Amino acid sequence: MSVTVEKRVDGPGSTDHAAEAWELKERIRRNEGVLKQRKRFFMDAYRRATTHLLYLDDELVGFATARRDGYILFLAVAPERRGEGFGRRLVAEVAEEHRTVTCHARATNERALDFYESVGFEIKRRIDNYYEDNGDAYYLRLGPDERLRDRLSELIRR
Repeated sequence: MSVTVEKRVDGPGSTDHAAEAWELKERIRRNEGVLKQRKRFFMDAYRRATTHLLYLDDELVGFATARRDGYILFLAVAPERRGEGFGRRLVAEVAEEHRTVTCHARATNERALDFYESVGFEIKRRIDNYYEDNGDAYYLRLGPDERLRDRLSELIRR
């Protein structure tokens, strides 16, 4: 049986896949208590940014939404597909377009922090009461290290 991974992109102003991305984000929020953005905020940010989406046999398995400055607004991978390289590939897609990639992660979200660290992000600072619910966050940065960028770029070519 053949499995096809397809990359799709919604550029600024495009929302062709926004509803599917919202549904995946909401499924993760309900199950894990993270990605708590409100729909209006999510859709507005999605519309202004570039979103890289990965589909496995026509089913959305993950997406990364990044601003023009390389800041990742949203990164989500379907729970049943984690550990298969989709998150790394999405970060690689963003890194391919930006010299520096940054994001925030909830201080209590150990799974996300472990993932970001494994990809090469460094915690730059902690921000108390960052989230609307007063949750704390870490600001993370994936630097311009060329070896790291080369490894991430290799993921895209696979």
